[in-house]
Amino acid sequence: FSSVRTYSIVSDILPEEERQKIFGGMNNGKILTRGSSQLRSRFVKKNGQCNVLFTNMAEKRQRYLADIFTTCVDIRWRYLLLLFCCSFLLSWLFFGIIFYTVSLAHGDFERSRMPCVLHVQGFVGALLFSMETQTTIGYGWRCVTEECPVAIVTVVIQSIVGCIIDSFMIGTIMAKMARPKKRNQTLVFSKNAVIALRDGKLCLMWRVGNLRRSHIVEAHVRAQLIRSYVTAEGEFIPLEQTDLNVGYDEGTDRLFLVSPLVIVHEIDRDSPLYSLSRADLETDHFEIVVILEGMVEATAMTTQFRSSYIAREILWGHRFEPVIYEDRDCYKVDYARFHKTYEVPSTTQLSARELDEADLIPRSVSTFCYENEAVLSCEEEDDVFTSSHAGGTEWSEERRTSEVNTLSK
Repeated sequence: FSSVRTYSIVSDILPEEERQKIFGGMNNGKILTRGSSQLRSRFVKKNGQCNVLFTNMAEKRQRYLADIFTTCVDIRWRYLLLLFCCSFLLSWLFFGIIFYTVSLAHGDFERSRMPCVLHVQGFVGALLFSMETQTTIGYGWRCVTEECPVAIVTVVIQSIVGCIIDSFMIGTIMAKMARPKKRNQTLVFSKNAVIALRDGKLCLMWRVGNLRRSHIVEAHVRAQLIRSYVTAEGEFIPLEQTDLNVGYDEGTDRLFLVSPLVIVHEIDRDSPLYSLSRADLETDHFEIVVILEGMVEATAMTTQFRSSYIAREILWGHRFEPVIYEDRDCYKVDYARFHKTYEVPSTTQLSARELDEADLIPRSVSTFCYENEAVLSCEEEDDVFTSSHAGGTEWSEERRTSEVNTLSK
Protein backbone atom coordinates (compact mmCIF):
# COMPACT_ATOMS: atom_id res chain seq x y z
CA PHE A 1 0.00 0.00 0.00
CA SER A 2 1.09 3.54 -0.54
CA SER A 3 1.03 6.01 2.31
CA VAL A 4 -2.25 7.59 1.25
CA ARG A 5 -3.95 4.22 0.75
CA THR A 6 -2.78 2.97 4.14
CA TYR A 7 -4.07 6.03 5.94
CA SER A 8 -7.44 5.88 4.20
CA ILE A 9 -7.90 2.17 4.93
CA VAL A 10 -6.97 2.54 8.58
CA SER A 11 -9.22 5.58 8.87
CA ASP A 12 -12.18 3.59 7.57
CA ILE A 13 -11.57 0.57 9.79
CA LEU A 14 -10.46 1.97 13.14
CA PRO A 15 -12.31 4.34 15.47
CA GLU A 16 -10.94 7.80 16.15
CA GLU A 17 -9.25 6.89 19.46
CA GLU A 18 -7.37 3.94 17.99
CA ARG A 19 -6.43 5.99 14.96
CA GLN A 20 -4.90 8.67 17.17
CA LYS A 21 -2.92 6.06 19.11
CA ILE A 22 -1.43 4.63 15.94
CA PHE A 23 -0.76 7.72 13.91
CA GLY A 24 -0.42 10.32 16.64
CA GLY A 25 2.18 8.33 18.57
CA MET A 26 4.34 7.62 15.55
CA ASN A 27 4.98 11.13 14.33
CA ASN A 28 8.10 11.62 16.40
CA GLY A 29 9.56 8.28 15.29
CA LYS A 30 8.86 8.94 11.59
CA ILE A 31 7.08 5.59 11.24
CA LEU A 32 3.77 7.15 10.38
CA THR A 33 2.79 6.92 6.73
CA ARG A 34 2.70 10.25 4.98
CA GLY A 35 1.43 12.01 1.93
CA SER A 36 2.80 11.29 -1.49
CA SER A 37 4.83 14.52 -1.46
CA GLN A 38 6.86 13.42 1.57
CA LEU A 39 9.58 10.79 1.68
CA ARG A 40 9.67 8.28 4.52
CA SER A 41 12.91 7.46 6.30
CA ARG A 42 15.01 4.55 5.11
CA PHE A 43 14.98 1.37 7.14
CA VAL A 44 18.44 0.41 5.82
CA LYS A 45 20.83 3.07 4.54
CA LYS A 46 22.75 2.74 1.30
CA ASN A 47 25.95 1.92 3.19
CA GLY A 48 24.22 -0.99 4.93
CA GLN A 49 23.66 0.60 8.33
CA CYS A 50 20.24 -0.07 9.85
CA ASN A 51 18.42 3.18 10.56
CA VAL A 52 17.04 1.93 13.88
CA LEU A 53 17.48 3.56 17.27
CA PHE A 54 16.69 1.65 20.48
CA THR A 55 15.01 3.62 23.24
CA ASN A 56 13.61 2.89 26.71
CA MET A 57 15.68 -0.27 27.13
CA ALA A 58 15.38 -1.59 30.67
CA GLU A 59 18.65 -2.54 32.37
CA LYS A 60 20.69 -1.73 29.27
CA ARG A 61 23.99 -1.29 31.13
CA GLN A 62 23.58 -4.49 33.11
CA ARG A 63 22.80 -6.48 29.99
CA TYR A 64 25.77 -5.03 28.11
CA LEU A 65 28.14 -5.66 31.01
CA ALA A 66 26.92 -9.26 31.26
CA ASP A 67 28.31 -9.77 27.75
CA ILE A 68 31.41 -7.65 28.25
CA PHE A 69 33.48 -9.37 25.55
CA THR A 70 30.97 -8.61 22.78
CA THR A 71 30.54 -5.10 24.15
CA CYS A 72 34.29 -4.48 23.92
CA VAL A 73 34.42 -5.86 20.39
CA ASP A 74 31.53 -3.66 19.27
CA ILE A 75 32.70 -0.37 20.77
CA ARG A 76 34.80 2.11 18.81
CA TRP A 77 38.57 1.75 18.63
CA ARG A 78 39.25 4.89 20.66
CA TYR A 79 37.16 3.60 23.54
CA LEU A 80 38.73 0.16 23.37
CA LEU A 81 42.25 1.62 23.45
CA LEU A 82 41.24 3.86 26.35
CA LEU A 83 39.92 0.80 28.21
CA PHE A 84 43.14 -1.07 27.35
CA CYS A 85 45.33 1.64 28.84
CA CYS A 86 43.13 2.23 31.88
CA SER A 87 42.99 -1.46 32.77
CA PHE A 88 46.79 -1.70 32.97
CA LEU A 89 47.31 1.63 34.67
CA LEU A 90 44.67 0.94 37.30
CA SER A 91 45.99 -2.57 38.02
CA TRP A 92 49.56 -1.25 38.37
CA LEU A 93 48.34 1.53 40.65
CA PHE A 94 46.17 -0.82 42.73
CA PHE A 95 48.92 -3.34 43.46
CA GLY A 96 51.47 -0.53 43.90
CA ILE A 97 49.32 0.84 46.70
CA ILE A 98 49.16 -2.64 48.27
CA PHE A 99 52.95 -3.06 48.17
CA TYR A 100 53.44 0.41 49.60
CA THR A 101 50.96 -0.29 52.39
CA VAL A 102 52.62 -3.61 53.26
CA SER A 103 56.05 -1.98 53.33
CA LEU A 104 54.76 0.92 55.40
CA ALA A 105 53.05 -1.40 57.90
CA HIS A 106 56.19 -3.50 58.18
CA GLY A 107 58.29 -0.41 58.88
CA ASP A 108 60.60 -0.81 55.90
CA PHE A 109 61.05 2.96 55.53
CA GLU A 110 62.20 3.53 59.13
CA ARG A 111 64.11 0.46 60.31
CA SER A 112 67.32 -1.15 59.12
CA ARG A 113 65.81 -4.67 59.24
CA MET A 114 65.16 -6.86 56.22
CA PRO A 115 62.37 -5.16 54.18
CA CYS A 116 59.43 -6.87 52.50
CA VAL A 117 60.54 -5.56 49.10
CA LEU A 118 64.16 -4.69 48.50
CA HIS A 119 65.09 -1.19 47.30
CA VAL A 120 61.62 0.28 47.76
CA GLN A 121 62.01 3.60 49.56
CA GLY A 122 58.58 5.10 48.86
CA PHE A 123 55.40 4.98 46.81
CA VAL A 124 57.19 5.49 43.48
CA GLY A 125 59.42 2.50 44.17
CA ALA A 126 56.36 0.39 45.06
CA LEU A 127 54.64 1.46 41.83
CA LEU A 128 57.71 0.54 39.77
CA PHE A 129 57.89 -2.85 41.49
CA SER A 130 54.19 -3.42 40.69
CA MET A 131 54.82 -2.67 37.00
CA GLU A 132 57.87 -4.97 36.89
CA THR A 133 55.92 -7.80 38.53
CA GLN A 134 52.89 -7.64 36.23
CA THR A 135 54.87 -7.16 33.02
CA THR A 136 57.61 -9.62 34.08
CA ILE A 137 60.26 -7.11 33.12
CA GLY A 138 62.64 -8.17 35.89
CA TYR A 139 65.30 -5.46 36.05
CA GLY A 140 67.03 -7.38 38.86
CA TRP A 141 67.05 -4.49 41.35
CA ARG A 142 63.77 -4.70 43.24
CA CYS A 143 62.43 -8.02 44.49
CA VAL A 144 60.21 -9.44 47.24
CA THR A 145 61.85 -11.15 50.22
CA GLU A 146 60.83 -13.95 52.58
CA GLU A 147 60.18 -11.46 55.34
CA CYS A 148 56.51 -10.77 54.49
CA PRO A 149 54.15 -13.61 53.40
CA VAL A 150 51.55 -10.95 52.52
CA ALA A 151 53.89 -9.49 49.89
CA ILE A 152 54.49 -12.93 48.41
CA VAL A 153 50.74 -13.62 48.16
CA THR A 154 50.26 -10.22 46.53
CA VAL A 155 52.89 -11.03 43.90
CA VAL A 156 51.11 -14.30 43.08
CA ILE A 157 47.72 -12.62 42.81
CA GLN A 158 49.08 -9.82 40.63
CA SER A 159 50.72 -12.33 38.28
CA ILE A 160 47.41 -14.15 37.83
CA VAL A 161 45.44 -10.92 37.36
CA GLY A 162 48.01 -9.68 34.85
CA CYS A 163 47.66 -12.85 32.77
CA ILE A 164 43.86 -12.48 32.77
CA ILE A 165 44.02 -8.84 31.70
CA ASP A 166 46.56 -9.64 28.96
CA SER A 167 44.47 -12.52 27.62
CA PHE A 168 41.23 -10.55 27.63
CA MET A 169 42.59 -7.39 26.06
CA ILE A 170 44.72 -9.15 23.44
CA GLY A 171 41.83 -11.47 22.57
CA THR A 172 39.45 -8.53 22.24
CA ILE A 173 41.81 -6.55 20.03
CA MET A 174 42.55 -9.55 17.82
CA ALA A 175 38.83 -10.33 17.46
CA LYS A 176 38.13 -6.72 16.56
CA MET A 177 40.97 -6.61 14.03
CA ALA A 178 39.98 -9.92 12.45
CA ARG A 179 36.33 -8.98 11.98
CA PRO A 180 35.39 -8.93 8.28
CA LYS A 181 33.39 -5.75 8.74
CA LYS A 182 35.71 -3.65 6.58
CA ARG A 183 35.53 -6.28 3.85
CA ASN A 184 32.15 -4.76 3.06
CA GLN A 185 33.90 -1.67 1.74
CA THR A 186 35.00 -3.67 -1.31
CA LEU A 187 31.55 -5.10 -2.04
CA VAL A 188 29.23 -2.85 -4.02
CA PHE A 189 25.59 -2.77 -5.05
CA SER A 190 24.38 -0.70 -7.96
CA LYS A 191 22.95 2.70 -7.07
CA ASN A 192 19.67 1.88 -8.79
CA ALA A 193 17.59 -1.20 -9.37
CA VAL A 194 15.70 -1.68 -12.63
CA ILE A 195 12.48 -3.31 -13.78
CA ALA A 196 12.60 -4.64 -17.31
CA LEU A 197 11.64 -7.63 -19.43
CA ARG A 198 13.82 -10.72 -19.41
CA ASP A 199 12.73 -13.76 -21.41
CA GLY A 200 9.30 -12.21 -21.82
CA LYS A 201 8.71 -11.67 -18.08
CA LEU A 202 8.89 -8.58 -15.93
CA CYS A 203 11.85 -8.78 -13.57
CA LEU A 204 13.32 -6.66 -10.82
CA MET A 205 17.11 -6.55 -11.17
CA TRP A 206 20.09 -5.03 -9.41
CA ARG A 207 23.84 -5.50 -9.78
CA VAL A 208 26.41 -6.64 -7.24
CA GLY A 209 30.19 -6.66 -7.56
CA ASN A 210 33.38 -7.56 -5.69
CA LEU A 211 36.27 -5.08 -5.95
CA ARG A 212 38.91 -7.46 -4.58
CA ARG A 213 40.59 -10.34 -6.34
CA SER A 214 40.02 -12.53 -3.29
CA HIS A 215 36.68 -14.28 -3.47
CA ILE A 216 33.64 -14.40 -1.22
CA VAL A 217 33.18 -18.13 -0.61
CA GLU A 218 29.64 -19.57 -0.50
CA ALA A 219 28.20 -16.19 -1.41
CA HIS A 220 24.43 -15.98 -1.57
CA VAL A 221 21.99 -13.14 -1.86
CA ARG A 222 18.61 -12.35 -0.28
CA ALA A 223 16.07 -9.57 -0.67
CA GLN A 224 13.13 -8.32 1.35
CA LEU A 225 10.32 -5.90 0.59
CA ILE A 226 9.51 -3.53 3.46
CA ARG A 227 6.28 -1.57 3.35
CA SER A 228 3.33 -0.64 5.54
CA TYR A 229 0.45 -3.10 5.69
CA VAL A 230 -3.02 -3.33 7.20
CA THR A 231 -4.33 -6.78 8.08
CA ALA A 232 -7.89 -7.96 7.50
CA GLU A 233 -8.58 -7.27 11.18
CA GLY A 234 -7.43 -3.67 10.87
CA GLU A 235 -4.02 -4.10 12.53
CA PHE A 236 -1.51 -1.62 11.13
CA ILE A 237 2.00 -3.00 10.54
CA PRO A 238 4.32 -0.09 9.69
CA LEU A 239 7.30 -2.18 8.53
CA GLU A 240 6.18 -5.55 7.23
CA GLN A 241 8.99 -7.65 5.78
CA THR A 242 8.23 -9.90 2.80
CA ASP A 243 10.79 -12.11 1.11
CA LEU A 244 11.55 -11.64 -2.58
CA ASN A 245 12.48 -14.86 -4.33
CA VAL A 246 15.83 -14.47 -6.06
CA GLY A 247 16.26 -18.13 -6.96
CA TYR A 248 16.30 -19.92 -3.62
CA ASP A 249 14.32 -22.91 -4.95
CA GLU A 250 16.57 -23.32 -7.99
CA GLY A 251 19.80 -22.49 -6.17
CA THR A 252 20.51 -19.46 -8.34
CA ASP A 253 20.76 -17.28 -5.23
CA ARG A 254 24.23 -18.76 -4.66
CA LEU A 255 26.79 -16.68 -6.52
CA PHE A 256 30.21 -17.23 -8.05
CA LEU A 257 31.16 -13.61 -7.51
CA VAL A 258 34.25 -13.34 -9.71
CA SER A 259 32.78 -10.63 -11.91
CA PRO A 260 29.78 -8.32 -11.37
CA LEU A 261 26.46 -10.16 -11.52
CA VAL A 262 22.89 -9.02 -12.06
CA ILE A 263 20.49 -10.43 -9.48
CA VAL A 264 17.04 -11.18 -10.89
CA HIS A 265 13.71 -11.37 -9.09
CA GLU A 266 10.99 -12.61 -11.43
CA ILE A 267 7.73 -10.76 -10.81
CA ASP A 268 5.30 -13.67 -10.92
CA ARG A 269 2.09 -14.59 -9.09
CA ASP A 270 3.98 -15.24 -5.86
CA SER A 271 5.80 -11.91 -5.96
CA PRO A 272 4.58 -9.04 -3.75
CA LEU A 273 5.25 -6.78 -6.76
CA TYR A 274 2.80 -8.69 -8.95
CA SER A 275 0.32 -5.79 -9.12
CA LEU A 276 2.96 -3.06 -9.49
CA SER A 277 2.78 -1.03 -12.71
CA ARG A 278 4.88 1.89 -13.81
CA ALA A 279 2.24 4.36 -12.62
CA ASP A 280 2.12 2.66 -9.21
CA LEU A 281 5.91 2.78 -8.94
CA GLU A 282 5.89 6.56 -9.25
CA THR A 283 3.45 7.01 -6.36
CA ASP A 284 4.13 4.02 -4.11
CA HIS A 285 6.29 4.07 -0.98
CA PHE A 286 8.26 0.93 -0.18
CA GLU A 287 11.83 -0.19 0.35
CA ILE A 288 13.67 -3.23 -0.94
CA VAL A 289 16.54 -4.40 1.29
CA VAL A 290 19.18 -6.51 -0.46
CA ILE A 291 21.65 -8.65 1.48
CA LEU A 292 24.83 -10.38 0.35
CA GLU A 293 26.37 -12.97 2.67
CA GLY A 294 29.43 -15.16 2.40
CA MET A 295 32.76 -16.15 3.90
CA VAL A 296 35.92 -14.11 3.44
CA GLU A 297 38.44 -16.30 1.64
CA ALA A 298 41.42 -15.07 3.68
CA THR A 299 39.92 -15.60 7.15
CA ALA A 300 36.95 -17.95 6.57
CA MET A 301 34.81 -15.56 8.63
CA THR A 302 31.26 -14.77 7.59
CA THR A 303 30.53 -11.27 6.35
CA GLN A 304 27.30 -9.56 5.35
CA PHE A 305 26.77 -6.52 3.18
CA ARG A 306 23.45 -4.70 2.95
CA SER A 307 21.90 -1.96 0.89
CA SER A 308 18.42 -0.81 -0.03
CA TYR A 309 16.37 0.68 -2.84
CA ILE A 310 13.38 2.89 -2.28
CA ALA A 311 10.70 3.24 -4.95
CA ARG A 312 12.23 6.34 -6.56
CA GLU A 313 15.54 4.50 -6.98
CA ILE A 314 13.97 1.77 -9.13
CA LEU A 315 14.04 2.61 -12.84
CA TRP A 316 11.21 1.17 -14.91
CA GLY A 317 12.11 0.09 -18.42
CA HIS A 318 15.89 0.23 -17.92
CA ARG A 319 18.67 -2.32 -18.21
CA PHE A 320 22.23 -2.37 -16.93
CA GLU A 321 25.02 -1.64 -19.35
CA PRO A 322 27.41 -4.58 -19.78
CA VAL A 323 30.67 -4.19 -17.86
CA ILE A 324 32.63 -7.30 -18.87
CA TYR A 325 34.31 -7.85 -22.21
CA GLU A 326 37.00 -10.10 -23.62
CA ASP A 327 40.46 -8.67 -24.19
CA ARG A 328 42.90 -11.05 -25.85
CA ASP A 329 43.35 -13.95 -23.42
CA CYS A 330 41.42 -12.57 -20.44
CA TYR A 331 38.22 -10.84 -19.43
CA LYS A 332 38.18 -7.26 -18.25
CA VAL A 333 35.60 -5.55 -16.07
CA ASP A 334 34.90 -1.86 -16.60
CA TYR A 335 33.64 -0.59 -13.25
CA ALA A 336 33.04 2.84 -14.75
CA ARG A 337 29.86 1.33 -16.22
CA PHE A 338 28.85 -0.53 -13.08
CA HIS A 339 26.06 1.85 -12.08
CA LYS A 340 25.03 2.89 -15.58
CA THR A 341 21.73 1.87 -17.16
CA TYR A 342 20.09 2.49 -20.51
CA GLU A 343 16.43 2.89 -21.28
CA VAL A 344 14.39 0.43 -23.30
CA PRO A 345 11.36 2.45 -24.49
CA SER A 346 9.53 -0.64 -25.73
CA THR A 347 9.12 -1.99 -22.17
CA THR A 348 5.49 -2.44 -21.21
CA GLN A 349 4.03 -0.08 -18.61
CA LEU A 350 1.53 -2.63 -17.34
CA SER A 351 1.94 -4.73 -14.22
CA ALA A 352 2.65 -8.44 -14.35
CA ARG A 353 -0.90 -9.13 -13.19
CA GLU A 354 -2.37 -7.08 -16.04
CA LEU A 355 -0.18 -8.87 -18.55
CA ASP A 356 -1.25 -12.28 -17.27
CA GLU A 357 -4.92 -11.36 -17.21
CA ALA A 358 -4.73 -10.01 -20.76
CA ASP A 359 -2.73 -13.08 -21.85
CA LEU A 360 -0.17 -10.83 -23.50
CA ILE A 361 3.36 -11.92 -24.34
CA PRO A 362 5.39 -8.72 -24.19
CA ARG A 363 8.30 -8.44 -26.52
CA SER A 364 11.04 -5.90 -25.92
CA VAL A 365 13.44 -5.17 -28.76
CA SER A 366 16.65 -3.63 -27.48
CA THR A 367 17.70 -0.47 -29.26
CA PHE A 368 21.32 -1.09 -28.30
CA CYS A 369 23.93 -3.23 -30.05
CA TYR A 370 27.08 -3.81 -27.99
CA GLU A 371 30.37 -5.01 -29.36
CA ASN A 372 31.98 -7.41 -26.91
CA GLU A 373 29.21 -6.43 -24.50
CA ALA A 374 30.93 -3.14 -23.74
CA VAL A 375 30.47 -0.37 -26.32
CA LEU A 376 27.95 0.67 -28.92
CA SER A 377 29.13 -0.57 -32.30
CA CYS A 378 26.34 -0.48 -34.91
CA GLU A 379 25.87 2.86 -36.65
CA GLU A 380 22.44 1.89 -37.90
CA GLU A 381 21.44 1.04 -34.35
CA ASP A 382 22.60 4.53 -33.37
CA ASP A 383 20.18 5.97 -35.91
CA VAL A 384 17.38 3.83 -34.53
CA PHE A 385 18.14 4.91 -31.00
CA THR A 386 18.26 8.60 -31.96
CA SER A 387 14.90 8.47 -33.66
CA SER A 388 13.31 6.41 -30.91
CA HIS A 389 14.68 8.72 -28.25
CA ALA A 390 13.34 11.81 -30.00
CA GLY A 391 9.81 10.44 -30.04
CA GLY A 392 10.16 8.35 -26.89
CA THR A 393 7.59 10.19 -24.82
CA GLU A 394 4.88 10.22 -27.49
CA TRP A 395 5.56 6.58 -28.38
CA SER A 396 5.37 5.56 -24.70
CA GLU A 397 2.00 7.24 -24.26
CA GLU A 398 0.65 5.60 -27.39
CA ARG A 399 1.84 2.19 -26.23
CA ARG A 400 0.25 2.65 -22.81
CA THR A 401 -3.05 3.58 -24.48
CA SER A 402 -2.92 0.59 -26.80
CA GLU A 403 -2.18 -1.79 -23.93
CA VAL A 404 -5.09 -0.45 -21.90
CA ASN A 405 -7.38 -0.76 -24.92
CA THR A 406 -6.29 -4.37 -25.37
CA LEU A 407 -7.13 -5.09 -21.75
CA SER A 408 -10.56 -3.47 -22.04
CA LYS A 409 -11.37 -5.65 -25.04
